Amino acid sequence: MTDCLFCKIVAGTIPSNKLYEDDEFLVFHDIHPIAPVHFLLVPKLHVAGLSDCRLEHEDMLGRLLLLAPKLASASGLDGFRTMINTGRSGGQEVFHLHVHVFGGGQTLPKT
Repeated sequence: MTDCLFCKIVAGTIPSNKLYEDDEFLVFHDIHPIAPVHFLLVPKLHVAGLSDCRLEHEDMLGRLLLLAPKLASASGLDGFRTMINTGRSGGQEVFHLHVHVFGGGQTLPKT
């Protein structure tokens, strides 16, 4: 996906403030954080959104969600929120699957 912002970040053509990287995922700090700690977990495989995931993505999704608490803890969080915006009407702005992890403050709205 040459026009995908997150694919460009994964490829290294757009810089990011990396928190973690392995063969499957890139994790970086959000450029518009809504909490003291706010990072994005992005699979290197381009999938537009959660609604586009299929059975073959099941293992990747499990590893993605298991990575969130590990990195939250390593970032000093003892509690955190995750958010996956899906589709334009669901608030998704970058159409590459990603998980927001945020916490570290009392200013988060209760839902």
